[in-house]
Amino acid sequence: MMLLALMQANAVVLDVEANMRTIDAHAKRAASAGAGLLLTPELFPVGYAPGRVRSGLDPARLPAIRDALAGIARHHGVGLVYSLPAVTGDGGWQITATLLDSQGAEVLNYAKVHLFGGEEREAFGAAQAAPEVVHFAGVKTSLLICYDVEFPEAVRAAARRGAELVLVPTALSRGFDAVPQVLIRARALESQLHVAYANHCGSEDAYDFLGGSVIAAPDGTLLAAAGDSAEMLFAEISLEAVREAREAVPYLRERRPETYRSWGD
Repeated sequence: MMLLALMQANAVVLDVEANMRTIDAHAKRAASAGAGLLLTPELFPVGYAPGRVRSGLDPARLPAIRDALAGIARHHGVGLVYSLPAVTGDGGWQITATLLDSQGAEVLNYAKVHLFGGEEREAFGAAQAAPEVVHFAGVKTSLLICYDVEFPEAVRAAARRGAELVLVPTALSRGFDAVPQVLIRARALESQLHVAYANHCGSEDAYDFLGGSVIAAPDGTLLAAAGDSAEMLFAEISLEAVREAREAVPYLRERRPETYRSWGD
């Protein structure tokens, strides 16, 4: 069992210091509650406003921001998932997520494959690498970002690599309530793993966020769900729940990929 903490909060676009104080306060609370890991929303340290972040954020600041996030994890002794822009070798920008252990060491990095909307596609490039899986506090853990989780192939790719928990920083606007309430539960059920989905709340520039963060169990039930304001969720991640779900209905074992290939894309 691992206690997972999830932060739903409102960021201030390009006010890194204010956003870091918010993360630090939540990391302190998570550690005090005995959580092994804190999940934060997409691009939270810089705020979610793709065009403004791309034009207003000096990429030379990114290493210092990452160091400060590692310091938060290390100071509070809690694992941390954060999301930041990253500059690629050819000068392009991607949206990334990083998993740190309780000593602030990087355990896993992931770059967003499915970009949503014109502003995001204009500011960032889409990655191609499949989600990797690592052992974290005894749990096989993977990362996706926001729109990625709305594609069943992405979660199934993590599940096929053994994932028992998929952590998803997101930035979901109002009007898409079905994503956390229906789709996240379906992803957890069909791949029989835990899915934690951490969203912004309130308004950031032109974006009005839904909130509605959730943590879903391998049987599709909700372990925790947030409203539309700042909130912190906690849920136990149970390997026994994964095992029971996969034994009850063996979706992963009874897949027939050789047949699906004949069906086409």
